[in-house]
Amino acid sequence: MSGKIRILPETLTHRIAAGEVIERPASIVKELVENALDAGATELFVELEKGGTQSIRVTDNGEGMAPEDVPLAFSRHATSKITEFDDLYSVRSFGFRGEALPSIASIARVEINTRPAEKPFGTRLVIDAGELKEQTEAGCPVGTSIVVSGIFAPVPVRRKFLKGDMTEQGYCLDWITRLALARPDIRIRVATNGKTTLTIPAARDLSERIALTMGSDFRGQLVEASAEKNGASVYGFVSLPEFTRSNGTQMYIFVNGRFVKDAFLNHAVMTAYRRIIEPRRYPMAVIFIDVPAGEADVNVHPTKMEVRFRNPREMYGLIVETLNGVIGVGFAEGPSKTAAYSRPVESASESYAVRVEEALKRYHIASGPQKLYFDSSPQAGGALPGGRAVMPASENVHAFSDSAPGIRSDSVRKGAPDFPAESDSVEAAGEVPAEGYFSCLVYLGQVEGTYLLFAGDEGLVIIDQHAAHERVLFETMRRQAEAKQGPGEGQRLLLPEVMSLPPKELSFLLQSVPTLADLGMEIEPFGGDAIIVKTVPAFFADADVRGLITDMLAECGGIDKNIPLLERRDKIFASLSCRAAVKGNQRLTAAEVESLCRKLDCFPGIATCPHGRPLKIAFSRYALEKLFKRR
Repeated sequence: MSGKIRILPETLTHRIAAGEVIERPASIVKELVENALDAGATELFVELEKGGTQSIRVTDNGEGMAPEDVPLAFSRHATSKITEFDDLYSVRSFGFRGEALPSIASIARVEINTRPAEKPFGTRLVIDAGELKEQTEAGCPVGTSIVVSGIFAPVPVRRKFLKGDMTEQGYCLDWITRLALARPDIRIRVATNGKTTLTIPAARDLSERIALTMGSDFRGQLVEASAEKNGASVYGFVSLPEFTRSNGTQMYIFVNGRFVKDAFLNHAVMTAYRRIIEPRRYPMAVIFIDVPAGEADVNVHPTKMEVRFRNPREMYGLIVETLNGVIGVGFAEGPSKTAAYSRPVESASESYAVRVEEALKRYHIASGPQKLYFDSSPQAGGALPGGRAVMPASENVHAFSDSAPGIRSDSVRKGAPDFPAESDSVEAAGEVPAEGYFSCLVYLGQVEGTYLLFAGDEGLVIIDQHAAHERVLFETMRRQAEAKQGPGEGQRLLLPEVMSLPPKELSFLLQSVPTLADLGMEIEPFGGDAIIVKTVPAFFADADVRGLITDMLAECGGIDKNIPLLERRDKIFASLSCRAAVKGNQRLTAAEVESLCRKLDCFPGIATCPHGRPLKIAFSRYALEKLFKRR
């Protein structure tokens, strides 16, 4: 009986290995651009067809390859970067394993033209699905040009997992942005479908590169941070506490010049911002960490996206203390010079030590990215069981007055959330019920500035004010978009908002202009990486327009173009409504609560916010009696 174990053919092992390195077209862009940078290129030209799903061309002015080295470059584990095991701990180049080119060639067609400066002619080589098809002399300029086409043709099942062309293009632009930040001295040009879409000139320093790559708006919101300890250094720019985003996609961390996506390092950055930014908000950061040879291991993941430090505790502390020195009160240094962002440090050393221990445990036993956010700090005033804060009763309980029914939103205090009033679109159409479930509730008060308490036929009813207002805005937007023919009516801004955006976000926003126009939001290109917002929907008139746009882009920028149009629209509306809705820890008057309840009754049957969280919970009399042991 023959054995069951067999050696796999080389073509199959190459495609299996490619699955670890080549996830999507952006992975190919990353590997090719890194190779160009390792070859000493100072100028790069990246061309994408159909977001990189059809073809990718990367042209550089680097040193090129000699004829005898070209076929070797497509052999697995062939590299010029290391010769022995110990070299892994001192390597400073982007690539070193010799896996990128053979992995790409095994799942696509690759054509390379390359020439070193000392040779009068170059070399042309074609490999298709891992098989050498052609190798000839060719006339070409000094440097290298690689064209990758037929991506995933040998493994068609992988193509089914790709998203729309614009989404894949966004992933490619993300990697180009990361590499542009890593090397400010490089000039980069990107063309998509034959049209130049991005030009990044060489910069004098990191600050200028950030402005050129991510938009000048970012540079105005960043502060410089720098520190050194025991041969390790931290340098970069981080956002002020009031400049945050809804996710961590704008946190760029580099170790010895290589971009990494490491949960341990992200946690250190978030620890520095603890208690000075809102929960579930993230800073923007571009941070470079340099450590001596042998102090970091970059050979822990096929894509080199993770790193391990010889002394993680020291590195964690260096990051936290460096950032605290510019955005708040340092745990070890005392009060910061930036007094505006100082915060209490009661038991700071103990709290910091606990967080370091928690991070170190995850560092050693966990793998993969983790959500990094912190609970909100306790509010002033009394507290409910479990440490939950409650406002004083004298400020928290209101009663409706019969002398002022139907108070309009323009009668509430300045700075209050602007709930749509009777004159707004839904109520003006005569769709407000004479009385409804929410309008008949008796308002009792507000807990933690977030939860509204009512007495009703169901017993005790608790409403999450943010979730409720979010749903009202979402349904209002949907109804307005469905009712309008052509652009909706909005409120023109006294001073139009001009914003500079990163390439991926700019592309998505320009695609979404028709959807936003249905709401009455007028947005136009403003040259280069900038857009101008001229008009906003009436119910967003008092909202932070810049925050609305940036959060919407952060949450929706990766939406697959192939999903149904209505689903895409609703995702955008959900993001906008979340940002514009009244927040937790915000006190409401009785008039504002009444207005919110009336608006909720305009949309019967709703029970959750657009993201699926319940907006109200009821405790029956029977349930309350059981809680108090009366049953």
